[in-house]
Amino acid sequence: MVNQLLLALVNSVLGVGKSTARNNYAYHCPFCHHVKPKLEVNLTENKEGKNPWHCWACDTRGNSIYTLFKQCKTTPENIAKVKSIVGSSTHSIKDVQTVNTVSLPEEYISLVCPNPNDIMAKHALAYLKKRNINQHDIVKYNIGYCSKGLYANMIVLPTYDKDGNLNYFTARSFEEKPYVKYRNPSVSRDIIPNEHLINWNLPIVLCEGLFDAIAIKRNAIPLLGKSIEPNLMKRIVTSAIDKIYIALDKDAIKQALKFCEMLIDEGKEVYLVELTSKDPSELGFRNFTKLIQSTVPLTYYGLMEKKLTL
Repeated sequence: MVNQLLLALVNSVLGVGKSTARNNYAYHCPFCHHVKPKLEVNLTENKEGKNPWHCWACDTRGNSIYTLFKQCKTTPENIAKVKSIVGSSTHSIKDVQTVNTVSLPEEYISLVCPNPNDIMAKHALAYLKKRNINQHDIVKYNIGYCSKGLYANMIVLPTYDKDGNLNYFTARSFEEKPYVKYRNPSVSRDIIPNEHLINWNLPIVLCEGLFDAIAIKRNAIPLLGKSIEPNLMKRIVTSAIDKIYIALDKDAIKQALKFCEMLIDEGKEVYLVELTSKDPSELGFRNFTKLIQSTVPLTYYGLMEKKLTL
């Protein structure tokens, strides 16, 4: 249950937030000032006694409301209030060791062989068809849905590790005007999504979401957000891959350039796939492939030039 006193205090500092999932509230980020509420704050302590917060646009993050308030440079009075409510832990979220245990929702139903009499299955399949996802994709990614429970009326997209074990899933509503568009399990994202499908001897494409990876089709790794988690970065750096395509949405250009620089420093040949108003899932396989084919390797000079234009 959300501490209402804490909620009122955070709202007074960041503006009124919007409830999302797992007692998270979304706010407009005071660090990158994104036009959408990309800063998510968990107002209920987790098992480690922390309140993680994270901006999905600029990747600023922390593990307590106290550190959030300190970085926001709010008033000493507000900092004193939050200390009295939840304490002043200053641990970084990256310092917390998380054991990844995940399972598909109990209500999950595979769409590999859908029940022809199930109306919700028909709605789910109609939604996937609109996103140009066919039966081959459904089988390849083991796509399913839920008609009840926490993930009711949602498409469920599982991901698996190199041994074929489930390591994460994303759920996306197929309703026309959903109250909650996405729900994700409360487990670490420090994984390698869909690694069982990746050939580490061929070029890879880094994209944001699972729908993007499905549209790209070939050797695409979704970041499940806008940051490269440590396990994935380590795997990329130590692999034999020499060509890496980075295809993040237009609003994540700063993060994309940061990743380009990091990987160039590691001796990789990096390609920045510059998306405009559409993401890979909207472009579709053919248009995205054409875009990739016209993309040239990014040099240090080109990288610096792009940074200066931001």
